[in-house]
Amino acid sequence: MKHTRMRGVNMGGWLSQIDAIEEKDPEIFPGIDKHMETFIGPADFANVKSWGFDHVRVPVDSYLFFDDDENPIETRIANLDRAVKLSAQNDLKFTLDLHECPGHDFADATESPVQKLFADDDTYVRKTEKIWAYLAERYGENDHVIFETLNEPVAPTAEIWNKIKDRLCREIRRHAPKSTIITGSNMWNWPATFSELTPFDDDNMIYSVHFYEPLLFTHQYAPWIGEPEIRAMPRDYPSDYGPGFTRKYGLVHSAGKWDREQFVREFEPVNAFRKKYNVQVICNEFGVYTPVELQAQLRWYNDLLSVLKDMEIGFSYWNYKNLDFGIISVGEKLHENLPQYNNPERINHPILDVLRKY
Repeated sequence: MKHTRMRGVNMGGWLSQIDAIEEKDPEIFPGIDKHMETFIGPADFANVKSWGFDHVRVPVDSYLFFDDDENPIETRIANLDRAVKLSAQNDLKFTLDLHECPGHDFADATESPVQKLFADDDTYVRKTEKIWAYLAERYGENDHVIFETLNEPVAPTAEIWNKIKDRLCREIRRHAPKSTIITGSNMWNWPATFSELTPFDDDNMIYSVHFYEPLLFTHQYAPWIGEPEIRAMPRDYPSDYGPGFTRKYGLVHSAGKWDREQFVREFEPVNAFRKKYNVQVICNEFGVYTPVELQAQLRWYNDLLSVLKDMEIGFSYWNYKNLDFGIISVGEKLHENLPQYNNPERINHPILDVLRKY
């Protein structure tokens, strides 16, 4: 079966990671609810459509929309209703990505021990199932809405994650029998962990991989990464990054020579999974920290996107607006003088152009 290759953008920082938006420029932050109402609007969905993309991935942090007992906060849910409606009006698919759920925050996974979602007591799995039951029931009749089980799971073992993602898929399917479901591999959706991912027994599935390697290049000088190697020196691409550096669970990042051939090798487990099970795969996040030297960025994007296209893997770029990766940057003091944004719309045209090419 031939699968349609999806091409789109993330709208992170709108209904998720709002604290990161506030931290960068607290003096202009309007408050959570005003931010949700104003950060993204009709013109933004029209932009995505006019640029030739076919979907938006909208990350949602559960704690912003549900109370401690998983009851919905209706005034906040109205923003999600609006997002679903705007995507439909612009003929865009809409991926509802559960970016953080009870007991799991991908961003804390390098610092904390085992996330509560993966503890022996399944309290937090049940909480997350309750949230998915509500969301799938509310939006399951919209044929353009896709449900993504969880962003970047970081479980101690692939077996633990495989069991939990099956539970979440079953819960979504119970309430949304016709909807497409996305789920990804363990360890931040790393390509290598696709070799341990088990497919969910359902015909209407897409599988997600994320890619930011080599981190020593894509995240050089990024202030939210604590390892000193990130700030050791400016780094080019392609290049040899020596021993790389080690993070959680002994995962070694960025070691050795990185070029297009290495990207092909990295994605071999993903492509093997795609072919073996005849399924659709999407690279749901990828990007380079905006201040990195632009021509080196463009070489990285061209290499990665050409590999994804050759392997028939779709993509959703991180990120549409702000959060240090934005195609558009508005009110980000840290990036206000970057030359690629020196136009009235504050659009990073070189990055947008390379995305549109693939």
